[in-house]
Amino acid sequence: MTPIDWLLVILLNGICIGIGVFQSRGPQTSTDWFLAGRTLPWWMVGLSLYATAIDSSDLVADSGGIYSLGLTYLVTNWVGTVIGWILAANVVVIPMYRLGMYTNAEYLEARFGRAARVISALVQVQYRTMVLGIIANTLYLTLAIVCGWGESAWWAVVFIALIATLYTAWGGLKSVAVTDAFQSAVMLVAAFVLFAMVWNYVGGISGARARLEAYDARLPAQILHVGHDQVQSRDVSANTALEIEGLLRLGGDYDPEAKTISRTTPAWMVCLSLVIAGMAYSIVNHTQSMRMLGARSEWDLRMSVVVAAGVILVVTFLNLMIGAFGRAIYPDPSMMPGLEVALMKPDSIYPVLVRDLLPPIVKGLVVAGILAASFSTFDSIGSTLSALITRDIYARVIHADGDDGHYLRFGRWLTPLIIFGSFAYVPFLQGQGMLLFYLDLVGAFVVPLLTVYLMGALTSVHATSGLVGLVTGVLYGVVRLIAPFIAGRWGVALLPASMMDGFAAYPWSVFCTAVPMVLVSLRLGWNRPGALRHEDQEGWLRDSQRAALAVSAGASAGGGAVLPLMLGALIVVIGCVLSFVVFW
Repeated sequence: MTPIDWLLVILLNGICIGIGVFQSRGPQTSTDWFLAGRTLPWWMVGLSLYATAIDSSDLVADSGGIYSLGLTYLVTNWVGTVIGWILAANVVVIPMYRLGMYTNAEYLEARFGRAARVISALVQVQYRTMVLGIIANTLYLTLAIVCGWGESAWWAVVFIALIATLYTAWGGLKSVAVTDAFQSAVMLVAAFVLFAMVWNYVGGISGARARLEAYDARLPAQILHVGHDQVQSRDVSANTALEIEGLLRLGGDYDPEAKTISRTTPAWMVCLSLVIAGMAYSIVNHTQSMRMLGARSEWDLRMSVVVAAGVILVVTFLNLMIGAFGRAIYPDPSMMPGLEVALMKPDSIYPVLVRDLLPPIVKGLVVAGILAASFSTFDSIGSTLSALITRDIYARVIHADGDDGHYLRFGRWLTPLIIFGSFAYVPFLQGQGMLLFYLDLVGAFVVPLLTVYLMGALTSVHATSGLVGLVTGVLYGVVRLIAPFIAGRWGVALLPASMMDGFAAYPWSVFCTAVPMVLVSLRLGWNRPGALRHEDQEGWLRDSQRAALAVSAGASAGGGAVLPLMLGALIVVIGCVLSFVVFW
């Protein structure tokens, strides 16, 4: 990194942050801070959705995931995330918007009771702080490898998190959304530039295929196509015969020479699970719904996801192909040059390519894009989780009779605790790949919530069923996470082999959540479709909802729902064709 590179990094990110701070000036109410006063136009909401979805973890961690899993992971964004956005904008979030809600957890209380609301908030806090930990680790890898800073890169990560904390706490959602919109422009340019440089170096897809085939004839099909089986291996050389026997009860084949247990997941199961993972991101993620709820009209809300979906189709391909090209250049992590042994892992491929292939100025532009992506996620998740904790836990359960200023101050002071508290996840991300760690936790805790949201919005299940479904779904997820440890330690299998596959866990989680909800409804009766209980909130929670409704009462509804829905459906079709035809 030359001085010119650093000047470019500071200039581009400084402009973005400065604009955001400028936009946040003036007196604020909780409606302003949490919902940007419901003033955000469709294009700004859409770019903010994209900037939050494609964060630095998608640049680094997801490139590492593609390095290991191949292009199959594209299905997550091309199909799952896009479908989730369309469902969120047209089915799930619309009732929240019309009732003046501030968080997606409020919807669960209106549909399933207060306990479901609190559980939703707690799960999202756990899930999104994990993502912040991934962002911190991503920044560390980038600065340690590209800049050669080693362990001292953590000081820079702390500084970046501090800057994001300050302008988020000051400006709230409006500041965050405005900076996201400008940061997304930096990210787009960086994505195009890096893709072009790496494409030229490798020789395009044909050149990558030739390099992969020269190393291993099986690699081109695995890396450059969607729809291949996934093989997961576990080293059991340190396990006793009894422990190995227990692990085999969880599924897989034992190789006595290699001392490994391998499990093969069919391609259709992998794709189904990744689609569910993408939908979970779009729907069970207040980082996304909070932006939609800040839209200036229902039409702006619906149209915003069309913008986000269109951009993500293109940029996801550009960003994640870096992982595939990187696998062609360095087929094994041990071949990555100039790294300590601890950094020789798939997650390092993106910063290694930035370091080795880009000339000055261009390198600065790409690093600026990575930092912009990090800023956009630090600020987004910080403001989101602040809203969830303030409204759905503190005001709903702990302290219900404060005034608007009290809760505004509480939300602001929460922001640094959330952002810096997320660093506790970093040690758990150092071992296995960040993407695999993310997928494990999402399958265990987030997919049950996804199922409850969709069952609540699309069916007439009984109000009591939501809590029952959440408990059974999360219980399955927790048992599946600890089952390998129990089997490896004591030789006891807690679950059948079919329920232990890491990818199969996603549809199994949906099943373990939805079936109890249906059974409860068959026993207790079915609710009227769309029935929401929303009259028992008091004090600030009730008054702030009325304030949100009053802000947007005079707003134009804009166009109808047909055009956004048709455009969204078209993008879904394009994503499916790309996933299951073009790259299959």
